[in-house]
Amino acid sequence: MSLRFLLDTNVVSEPLRPAPDPGVIEKIRRHETAAALAAVVWHELVFGLSRLAPSRRRDAIEEYLDRVVAPGFPILPYDEEAADWHGRERARLASEGRTPSFADGQIAAVAHTNGLVLVTANRQHFEPFDGLEIEDWRS
Repeated sequence: MSLRFLLDTNVVSEPLRPAPDPGVIEKIRRHETAAALAAVVWHELVFGLSRLAPSRRRDAIEEYLDRVVAPGFPILPYDEEAADWHGRERARLASEGRTPSFADGQIAAVAHTNGLVLVTANRQHFEPFDGLEIEDWRS
């Protein structure tokens, strides 16, 4: 199956929540072979893990990242094409007085330049970007 979706950090993290959204869990399972992560999302996951003090929770998150996420999803780079698109979109949005986070812009750029649907629970973070298809898998 070819890639169709780019998962945002909040989607990849959903299974770790105390009460995960069943819709998100079902769609991750259904589309697992068609989904990828941006390198920026992997960074956010590792950064979040690395900030946690040693604990059972940290161990569980580390196991999830090492055994489920890393081997289960291709990690797509923020490359020259993505940087070019991001730079143009960032300038356009700045001219309109908008300042989305740099990391969200990188994620949007990886989705756009790879022709993928961005799956996120934070639609409002990504809606300002032109030409980006967005889905929210929550129930």
